[in-house]
Amino acid sequence: MSVTVRVPAKVNVQLAVGAARPDGFHDLANVFLAVGLYDEVTVTPADELRVTCEGPDAGQVPLDRTNLAARAALILAERRGLEPAVHLHIAKDIPVAGGMAGGSADGAGALLACDALWGTGASRDELLDICAELGSDVPFSLVGGAALGTGRGEKLRALEVGGTFQWVFAMAERGLSTPAVFREFDRLTEGLDVPEPVASEELLDALATGDPDALGSAVSNDLQSAALSLFPELADTLAAGRAAGALAALVSGSGPTTAFLARDAGAAEKVAEVLRTSGTCRSVRTASGPVQGATVLGD
Repeated sequence: MSVTVRVPAKVNVQLAVGAARPDGFHDLANVFLAVGLYDEVTVTPADELRVTCEGPDAGQVPLDRTNLAARAALILAERRGLEPAVHLHIAKDIPVAGGMAGGSADGAGALLACDALWGTGASRDELLDICAELGSDVPFSLVGGAALGTGRGEKLRALEVGGTFQWVFAMAERGLSTPAVFREFDRLTEGLDVPEPVASEELLDALATGDPDALGSAVSNDLQSAALSLFPELADTLAAGRAAGALAALVSGSGPTTAFLARDAGAAEKVAEVLRTSGTCRSVRTASGPVQGATVLGD
């Protein structure tokens, strides 16, 4: 018997970042949108905990117990007094170290798959609690759709979305470390008055009405300057997407994947084609959102 869970990537349509807290984390106002690029996590009984991975850049994925999928299995097993004797196989399609929560998706997927395989009967609240223990983005990977994340991003409030938004994603030639981007944010804002992060009412209204033009004028990412400081070439990718007619161009989360909002599917294909031939990125994908979160396939 095995269980397979499909989990989506995310794009941050707003990422407002507060000053560093005493614990080293930052308060956020993080507006997540789940988009149709997916990892699949398959869990099968085994003699011991084992992780394997296939797909683009699979060689960059840790296969030891630091992998969030492995950590999810370990935490759930410990809470239930079980042996975490499973083989976790990750089929990756979400960019690795790309700012689209691929690792978080794998953690949420493994947690839901192990819960189903072991029949633990964990409540949604318990699963979300474990997700928050795993990382700031993991709860949203479980929930999907659209949500406002506060605190470290783990406290979620579902958001109304009035339509489907079309996106183009450009994958960079190398990755960026999320902790390194936050450290650069701290360096760039040292000595400055960093305001408390607050969700944009204009952006929330644009999501609720499904208006891509209004959303395009409201998206923002407080980590973008830090990502560009560490990876200046991303500015060329952003410029190429804007020139191709994207309504908005921004770094996705901590980067280095760049995200481009298009008015409709045809416009998205035009932006994607320009980016593919621009010489500014490694690969290009289109996807729409919102989509649902972690889902057991076959249910």
